[in-house]
Amino acid sequence: FTQMMKRKIDSLAGKAVYNRRIATVEPLFGHLRNLGLERFTLRGRKKVDAQWKLYCMAHNLLKIHRYGVGFG
Repeated sequence: FTQMMKRKIDSLAGKAVYNRRIATVEPLFGHLRNLGLERFTLRGRKKVDAQWKLYCMAHNLLKIHRYGVGFG
């Protein structure tokens, strides 16, 4: 599986998809870490889901506060 994924990522289409992922997904995790989410402090799927949504909501509210409603 590792070799198959390596070939897929090394292709031209794979590089384009991976570059887009770095620009869209990776910064979110960095921002959430700056907000203090390094580990979930709750147990259970529902509680972790609620904590994840709370951090995402805080991230989105900070974006609105910094850049305005029309951003994104």
